[in-house]
Amino acid sequence: MSSQSTSSGQQNVSFSQDDFAKALEGLDFQFNKGTIVSGTVIQYSPDGVFVDIQGKSPGFIPLKEVPANSITDLAEILPLETKRDFLIIREQDADGQVTLSLRQLAMQEAWQRLGEIKETGETVTMVVTGVNKGGVTGEVDGLRGFIPRSHLLSKDNLESLIGQELNANLLEVDSDRRKLILSQRQMAQAEAIDKLEEKNLVEGTITRIESYGVFVNLDNITGLLHIKQISSQHIESIFNLFRVGDTVKAVIVELDTLKKRVSLSTKILEDYPGEILEKKAELFADAENRLEKALKKLETVSE
Repeated sequence: MSSQSTSSGQQNVSFSQDDFAKALEGLDFQFNKGTIVSGTVIQYSPDGVFVDIQGKSPGFIPLKEVPANSITDLAEILPLETKRDFLIIREQDADGQVTLSLRQLAMQEAWQRLGEIKETGETVTMVVTGVNKGGVTGEVDGLRGFIPRSHLLSKDNLESLIGQELNANLLEVDSDRRKLILSQRQMAQAEAIDKLEEKNLVEGTITRIESYGVFVNLDNITGLLHIKQISSQHIESIFNLFRVGDTVKAVIVELDTLKKRVSLSTKILEDYPGEILEKKAELFADAENRLEKALKKLETVSE
């Protein structure tokens, strides 16, 4: 049996340069708005910067999309051959060119970073740039922030705060609504509660009275003296015992730093049930001397 040539079952294939170029066109990259791409700075123009992003045409960054307070020399901000990430803010035009931004990428990264900081409870610094009837506005990490008047430590003469750096906590970080709200008051509360410890004797002023307990201001922190913690004897009405503005001394029996809750007790300062009802002033005056005895009772205190 004679062998047959396999070449008869093959077809000659030729693939020219033109065919290769057409194939590349068919596989053209798609650069969508909102995508982050890597590119290399290749050229300057009076209006911006050209960047090689491996597309049909270089990408272009308008001057207004370069994050700098004062653009004097693009070569200092984006040296030639610099390779970094850019954000696509406008998709390809007829020539295949996309519009890029460093400024908006920086803002996007700042929103993400501030969102993470809010979760940790860390403080940030806002440079005050303006005032309105609701509070002060400013800049935080390149973003516009706002501190309501009620959350400022200094609520008078807000104009004097312009130019100042204010440390504050983040109350709301909403990138979709471009809403960034801060609080000095919350920061002060966090600092104040860090100084407190369970079993400490504290002194404060009553700010509110409810049927279930008394709210006491402890240097920017509000503590609750629950009705069951006022005395070992049943109390018919708190309103007959305390008034708003009264000064009280109590022992911290529970401290929740995350929820900023401080639970107080005066009943463990009593020498006998109902003493605070009869000798409130004497009990508070002798509170420091009673503390050691009170600490021994603390393990058995129940609400």
